[in-house]
Amino acid sequence: MLKIRNVIFVLGVLMSPLAASAAQVSIGIGVPHVSIGINLPAYPQLVVVPGYPVYYAPRMQANYFFYDGMYWVFQGDNWYASSWYNGPWWFVEPYAVPVYVLRVPVRYYRQPPSYFRGWRPDAPPRWGNHWGRDWEQHRSGWDKWDRRAAPAPAPLPTYQRQYSRGQYPRQVEQQRQLQQERYRYQPRDPVVREHYQERYQRQDQDQRRDQRDRGRDQDQRRDRDRNR
Repeated sequence: MLKIRNVIFVLGVLMSPLAASAAQVSIGIGVPHVSIGINLPAYPQLVVVPGYPVYYAPRMQANYFFYDGMYWVFQGDNWYASSWYNGPWWFVEPYAVPVYVLRVPVRYYRQPPSYFRGWRPDAPPRWGNHWGRDWEQHRSGWDKWDRRAAPAPAPLPTYQRQYSRGQYPRQVEQQRQLQQERYRYQPRDPVVREHYQERYQRQDQDQRRDQRDRGRDQDQRRDRDRNR
């Protein structure tokens, strides 16, 4: 039986018109600013995993990857994603992790969990053994693909190197604006595209709610002033 952790963060996996099949399941994300124990002072070195459209961070003591325009981290038995190298991070359900991220061989996990022991270093982790039959049925075929048809690695958003330490943008809106101006790449993987759309759709909803709250507060202050 699959153990779903951090359920409080999960919004669901059916946020789009895509069908909920293994190839089309959408990202299940949660609230931003999830603390995952990673705080990078500067942009990390990223190297392509040979034969995969995924980068990894060889100098980090973390399971840190870059795929299709986004950063992916496996930490504390959970997956997280971000469009910027140091977050904010969003929780991603096991059902919704892109298959090419799942396929990265064990040897490229710089901080592998204990249950990876004994698994072939040149093969992907045995996610079905760990997450159970239900997950394996939903993600059937995740570990079978034509390597010759694998997409090319996405270009790295190297513009982010100039944003380190105190210059790092913490507000999602600022990150979004910089990315639109400096990084023209658009995700090709439907799961990653859904993550972008869902994340920014939620951000827009939060902004509209904040505007309504500010407007209501202003109205209440005006009412109090008139009644004095």
